[in-house]
Amino acid sequence: MGSISDEKYDYDVIVVGSGNAGFSAAAAAKEHDPNLRVLLLEKAPEEWAGGNSTFTAGAYRTVFHGLDDVLPLVNNAPPDVASRIDMSPYMEEDFMHDLQRVTNGKTDPELSKVLVRESRATTKWLAKNGIQFQFSFNRQAYEIDGRFKFWGGMVLMVEDGGKGLTRMHQANARRKGVEVLYECPVVGLVRDEPTGPVVGVEVRMRGSDRTKTIRSRGGVILSAGGFEADSDMREKHLGPGWSKAYVRGTPHNTGDLLKLAMKAGAATVGFDPVSAGCHATCWDANASNTTGDRVLSNQYTKSGYPLGLMLNTQGKRFVNEGIDMRNYTYAVFGKAILRQPSGVVFQVWDADGTSWLRKEEYAPDVVQRITTESLQELAKKLAEQGLQAPDDFVRTIEEYNAAVAEHRKENPDVKFDPSKKDGLSTRSSGGGLELDKTNWALPIAKPPFLAVKVACGVTFTFGGLRADPNTAAVLADEQDGSRWRPIEGLFVAGEMLGGLFNENYPGGSGLTAGAVFGRKAGTAAAKRALEKS
Repeated sequence: MGSISDEKYDYDVIVVGSGNAGFSAAAAAKEHDPNLRVLLLEKAPEEWAGGNSTFTAGAYRTVFHGLDDVLPLVNNAPPDVASRIDMSPYMEEDFMHDLQRVTNGKTDPELSKVLVRESRATTKWLAKNGIQFQFSFNRQAYEIDGRFKFWGGMVLMVEDGGKGLTRMHQANARRKGVEVLYECPVVGLVRDEPTGPVVGVEVRMRGSDRTKTIRSRGGVILSAGGFEADSDMREKHLGPGWSKAYVRGTPHNTGDLLKLAMKAGAATVGFDPVSAGCHATCWDANASNTTGDRVLSNQYTKSGYPLGLMLNTQGKRFVNEGIDMRNYTYAVFGKAILRQPSGVVFQVWDADGTSWLRKEEYAPDVVQRITTESLQELAKKLAEQGLQAPDDFVRTIEEYNAAVAEHRKENPDVKFDPSKKDGLSTRSSGGGLELDKTNWALPIAKPPFLAVKVACGVTFTFGGLRADPNTAAVLADEQDGSRWRPIEGLFVAGEMLGGLFNENYPGGSGLTAGAVFGRKAGTAAAKRALEKS
């Protein structure tokens, strides 16, 4: 195709953002034609590569037809382990049901169909591109009576989580010949005419205030993350109080490219106060509130609440901790924490509940553990951590324990099983609690007692750009008759894609969506480049 100096265009495809979606897009473009010149731009330093993908647990929600369907993808299930796995199939109708259920039916119907339909093929494609999957024994299975019981419809994670995912994507990009430039923020989108196709980007070059225009034959793919690290945008688009949320991941996702796209006339979805939402989770209250930790990353998550209780600083429960599997509640429970007085709460367990907690989240070297031999002593210690009503704290737990005992008395055959909705509840014929716990209602009665202090950690924002579900082309904020018109040469994937999630999302579907639509965007931009050559 000639040297760069001989061409009108510097590259065939430009990708903005070095997360899972961006690297997937770049790999897909190169796969479509290895001779294409693909550039990936990242505004952060290389040590911050991966954006929020680095801070995830590396979980992928995908359709699979049973154990034999996913065994070839993983490297941690030798025959003696595989023979002890209980894993139900997770079919397209299961994925779609979960997506519809947790978003209250507000997921875009066409985007969601594509996500669900292509999830299985995409995870297999990622594996061919060097992403090493494992069974998520540590987060998605419990060993019960010698059997590994998977739950919540999600079984795959990447080896070494998000940090491993970023390293593997980087290695794949090097193998395929993708050029990657760090510390090169995009500050403008280039068009030959005010409303013409996007033909490149304006970039501030590393180490200087100088900007440079880089032109692209096939187009520009935006995969630079949401606005979760910008407190002003959170307050504006998510609502009052969101400026106080802890930033769970990269500090570089400040919505810059969203603003540029909107300035270029891109249509958006999920930015109005009614429909705007985000993924927020239970987060260590002693973590930094402005940036994630690149070493501990996802270990600051505190997801053991289904096994215990959460109480606010007034000593009151505020959610049904057992209403559903953790996969379907953590993204909304983080928001519930933010709405509590002072924006912090306490998770509490007794000795039996503590024994089921994940070490990567609750080990003494990961989180400040507050332990005592009595509930009264626990309340006294928590008063030093911000608990304002110690007596109410103790009373709430004692009333909970009494309700648990009544349910057990009437239902002696119901057994605790954390791998399914077990029906262990606080509801009995005599009534129950004003706010019942409907599954995994273990008593908080056996010392030692454990509490940890948690806050709301914001992960990624749901508001983003409208896109064609088949090409990931960004749609213009004007319609041609009854149809949205694409902005030629502009594509989107990852957190910047709006419409899939609303208020909540099924755990693990974010990374899957990034790869599915990143792959589509890369392929579409590559095809466009070849058509214009």
